[in-house]
Amino acid sequence: MTADASLLIVEDEPKIARLMADYLQTHGFGTTTLDDGNAVMPWLEEQQPALILLDLMLPGQDGLSLCRSIRQRYPQTAIIMVTAKVEEVDRLLGLELGADDYICKPFSPREVVARVKAVLRRSQAAQSATLAVDDPNAPVQLNEDGWQAIAGGQDLGLTAVEFQLLRVMMRAPGRIFSREQLMDHMYRDNRIVSERTVDSHVKKLRKKISEVLPERDIIRSVYGVGYKYQPDE
Repeated sequence: MTADASLLIVEDEPKIARLMADYLQTHGFGTTTLDDGNAVMPWLEEQQPALILLDLMLPGQDGLSLCRSIRQRYPQTAIIMVTAKVEEVDRLLGLELGADDYICKPFSPREVVARVKAVLRRSQAAQSATLAVDDPNAPVQLNEDGWQAIAGGQDLGLTAVEFQLLRVMMRAPGRIFSREQLMDHMYRDNRIVSERTVDSHVKKLRKKISEVLPERDIIRSVYGVGYKYQPDE
């Protein structure tokens, strides 16, 4: 999902908005430009862009509050924040707001195009993975809103960490995750934990699954490497 994707540029500096629009259009993207934060949510009620380039400082509703509102109402829409305030970067990418990426002013048009393409690729991959997780024929179904894993019609009663582990592996069936990679997904606060902690959580997760699906071994260990989700018999 790159060329022909529809993009929304929210930028109140006309020269910057025109520069981004012109350069993105030459690379095959369709663009719309808005210069007032108050116009964004009404526009989104009528349109569905693949990605929004959202300036931090805007007249009307500011970029931070807009990012939060967009995430709540349109969670599948990718967002790249555009800012001259480097000290805001951690907030822009944090769980509080959930921006997919950021661009700091001043920037080069090539950087904008490269970041847009990269975010769209990730967004498309994530949406495909979500479809795989929601497969009704999978041995385990995930209710991500309720943080539940259902197997054989039963709630497995997973902890938050166990649910995170299962979700990460289910989004990439057959992929082997190292313990370090799994730790990164388990603990977003960068706490220091040992690889044995990962092994302990995986052991508990496998036990809960086997109690409901005794003949299925869907979480498999790969000696010396890590773990993978393998739903096939």
